[in-house]
Amino acid sequence: MNERKYFGTDGIRGRVGEEPISPETVLKLGWAAGRVLGKGAGSKVLIGKDTRVSGYLLESALEAGLAAAGMNISLIGPMPTPGIAYLTRTSRAVAGIVISASHNPFHDNGIKFFSQEGVKLPDQVELDIERKMAEPIKVVGSAELGKATRFSDAAGRYIEFCKSVVSRAVSLKGIKVVIDCANGAAYHIAPSVFSELGADVIATADKPDGFNINQECGSTDLRNLTRVVIETGADLGLALDGDGDRVIMIDAEGQPVDGDQILHILAIARKRKGQLSGGVVGTLMSNLGLERAFEVEGIPFQRAKVGDRYVLNLLKQNHWILGGESSGHIICLDQSTTGDGIIAALQVLQAMVDQQMSLHEIKQGMHIYPQTLVNVRLPSDGATRTFDLDKCKSVKDAVDRAQTELGKEGRILLRPSGTEPVIRVMVEGKDKHQVSRISQDLASEVRAAST
Repeated sequence: MNERKYFGTDGIRGRVGEEPISPETVLKLGWAAGRVLGKGAGSKVLIGKDTRVSGYLLESALEAGLAAAGMNISLIGPMPTPGIAYLTRTSRAVAGIVISASHNPFHDNGIKFFSQEGVKLPDQVELDIERKMAEPIKVVGSAELGKATRFSDAAGRYIEFCKSVVSRAVSLKGIKVVIDCANGAAYHIAPSVFSELGADVIATADKPDGFNINQECGSTDLRNLTRVVIETGADLGLALDGDGDRVIMIDAEGQPVDGDQILHILAIARKRKGQLSGGVVGTLMSNLGLERAFEVEGIPFQRAKVGDRYVLNLLKQNHWILGGESSGHIICLDQSTTGDGIIAALQVLQAMVDQQMSLHEIKQGMHIYPQTLVNVRLPSDGATRTFDLDKCKSVKDAVDRAQTELGKEGRILLRPSGTEPVIRVMVEGKDKHQVSRISQDLASEVRAAST
């Protein structure tokens, strides 16, 4: 496959004002996407965003480019990424566009696309858009220019959809839930969903100001959520990320329940009901304990490359319905077309109610192997695209020595991030001290080799 200039594993992402997240490039992106994805004059595209202040700027640039290509635009405003996927599919739009950098800080932003089926675009279509961006903009005739309108009741429609995934026989009455909205796109969605289903909801990080998205909150910083869960005596907490497509949970004892544990809970619940339909897809980062737990249960398990698009592709190849990532991206294809933090959390709560167990109790079927992830930051000049780990002998030799030391009960994974200039060094095994030491040693090897 040809090297992609702009698109990474999850759309286009970077610091606002720097390429490719500049007004000029995003304007060109909107035009190119309109030309590639359009189905004739007047085709409709949805644009949604998270709560970053830069969303206004990028929304306007995309809108102008799409209109120049003859596309009509429906503006949604702040909305979780999976909500935009759902609305794209149900409103018969030709595409949906999300302006978000997910769990990144406010000074970053990104653009990702959904097809008319509500799934991420194939690699080839992203390549087609990039090729079109190399051409000069040609504006359609004045009579064919696109128009922009506001999408009415987008929030209400998505809230009702989320509620529909829980059986009508299930009530969340009597369950106290703390929801960390990450000051992001789900701030006006998630609390309503859970409270309307009967839960006693305490919302936190639900007052976005354009700058506080993911700031000491959300799925990448559980400290405040853990504190609130314990102080209020809540049954559980859930932490979304900035665009609402991932979730990490906290049990009543203040212990985290990550994406691997959520996958295990959902797989066992579906197996009990005869609804699993095959196996489960994880990623190269999925904990070895998840694989071992599924072996005990006789549930097939396969690993995809990191990125929910690759999890989805493998699910479709296998005709399976359940997959996800340790970071909390959980895909339930019997409910949604993409990872959805709210829906994943609702499925866990339904399993808890069905089995009359607390979150702490229901997570016990999986033992997590100690795992350490070290991010080795490289210069932000495309270094991760040119630094070839496979061709670096010193790093490869160090990995071979470490894997021999860990044996069959350990794993090592080194990979470049698809969204930032970072090499991720992951080590897991039975002994946490050994795992920590090896990960630091390997990170030092990578750091030395990349300078």
